[in-house]
Amino acid sequence: MNAVEIKGLTKNFGPKQALQGLNMTVPQGAIYGFIGENGSGKSTTEKIVCGLIHPDGGSVKLFGRDYTDADVRAKVGVLIEAPGCFPNYSVWNNMMLQAANLRISNAEQEVVKVLKMVRMEGAAGNKYKNCSLGMKQRIGIAMALLGNPVLLVLDEPINGLDADGMRIMREVLTDLAQNHGVTIVISSHILGELEKIATHYGIVRGGKMLCEMTAQELEASCRTYTALQTKDMNRTKMLLGCKFSRVEEDEAGYIRVYDMVQPEDIVTYLYENGILVSEIKTDKISLEEYYIDLMKEGR
Repeated sequence: MNAVEIKGLTKNFGPKQALQGLNMTVPQGAIYGFIGENGSGKSTTEKIVCGLIHPDGGSVKLFGRDYTDADVRAKVGVLIEAPGCFPNYSVWNNMMLQAANLRISNAEQEVVKVLKMVRMEGAAGNKYKNCSLGMKQRIGIAMALLGNPVLLVLDEPINGLDADGMRIMREVLTDLAQNHGVTIVISSHILGELEKIATHYGIVRGGKMLCEMTAQELEASCRTYTALQTKDMNRTKMLLGCKFSRVEEDEAGYIRVYDMVQPEDIVTYLYENGILVSEIKTDKISLEEYYIDLMKEGR
């Protein structure tokens, strides 16, 4: 069963078409990376899934049932933008207030459980305003986890975090999916971090889904290339450009050859033309590069 099934979703804000027949499928148990430019429709889609706004057309099903069904709505946890917390209250008191709002009977046990899941049990006594950005994001996820949801919708939860905060967030989300059976839909502009945890991807543009794929399909789609450096990069690029179909220089100062060719053949060819290779390696393009290429193709 799929956790989320969206077909033909449309939404207008006045004359602006935010969603134009968007389709989306999130398998149960997935960490679904939802990717797109600002204004592409990511947040609008997430808000519709969470019931915060209503669509103008199309259908949204959660676990095989209409998203407006009260029972299925209770299975959804959400963190859109920032958690709504009282700054002068402690983490614990903010969590207890949210538990009361959700009418959770065993509130104390539930709060202890979710704080432990997001590694915030040691900071329960801290005032919310004194928590770091990473801690606040984890508090927001903990609030979203109250009531044992099986679907978690997160809008940009890792933006603005430092390296350690991102690492902790990765570990928390992976643990939720693998060990607690939570399906996660997460949008982010930090594609390098998303690539480390996502099992599925959806790339949206202009309110339409460009493509959906698994992490394995993305791996197969990402082109392999040979990257190299020499002392005469300009002449090297010219020579390689005459022999191979696609040769580019990247931001790190390497020349990339995307043709299916053995590195030793490139080294031999350049040596025969009086150029010595100082460094050479093979790699695959990243999710970020794949995404940028896809955006260019659609322009």
